[in-house]
Amino acid sequence: MDIIFLTDLRIETVIGIYDWERGIKQTVIFDLEMAADIRRAASSDHIDDTLDYKSVAKRVIQFVEGSEFQLVETLAEKVAELILTEFDVPWIRLKLNKSGAIRGASGVGILIERGKR
Repeated sequence: MDIIFLTDLRIETVIGIYDWERGIKQTVIFDLEMAADIRRAASSDHIDDTLDYKSVAKRVIQFVEGSEFQLVETLAEKVAELILTEFDVPWIRLKLNKSGAIRGASGVGILIERGKR
């Protein structure tokens, strides 16, 4: 299986459990690895024969910007579910980094895998 990846996708959203977090937007950073069979696209050289990572990015941005989850766990699960179902991806590894959440750390977050490789 081949993997199409998208790294360092930065999106502003409302995320957090504290009252002060509910009134501001914070940056979350996504790294995505998505299973895809690229052989058909490599042969045809046509975008319709592959997983269009620009379409994935636009959809994830739209979803995350409009969300207001409290936990990064919930946001990660919902984004993974969205990609698996809307883009017919059989497997995804998703890393969500809520940078700046812990003083002294460059990032904190979650890494999940869903689907079958």
